[in-house]
Amino acid sequence: MDLAQRIDNLEQIEAIKKLKYGYWRACDAKDPVGFRASFVRTGADIDYGPLGAFQDADPMTEIFTRIALHKVDGKHVIYDMHHGMHPDITVTGEHTATGRWTLRFRQVNLIDNTETLSTGEYDDEYVIEDGAWKMSKCHCVTTWSITRPLSPDAVITGDFPATHEKAATR
Repeated sequence: MDLAQRIDNLEQIEAIKKLKYGYWRACDAKDPVGFRASFVRTGADIDYGPLGAFQDADPMTEIFTRIALHKVDGKHVIYDMHHGMHPDITVTGEHTATGRWTLRFRQVNLIDNTETLSTGEYDDEYVIEDGAWKMSKCHCVTTWSITRPLSPDAVITGDFPATHEKAATR
């Protein structure tokens, strides 16, 4: 591989990293539009274990929207934090690539009054669609998890602006 090809390969890998980081940012920001935009228009192979397996991103986006935007007394009740690391991305063709990632996930659930900490492994496939990298396959397997009750003296502060919720209802 010549220098120009190597540079292009590195640029493609960086674009895929940007896609995946944007996906996690959309998850944490309660942004269903950004979440959905991370996947191909049709036919995405998604498997999130207990959340379900789908052959298109729309059903998973509906589940994400229902969970992420759920409110009680005007306040969100589910807070997520996704940290992706250890990317292992291989460009397999001019418009295709594969990737593996490790996920560190934390969730505060104010309905069950619990905090969950877990880690998992992603197995992804990417394609260029309309000039941008999109996920065509996204499988995540939890490797371990711990759920514990929130302390009675836990104080949860902050909430999310309604900007993403408005975009989700358009």
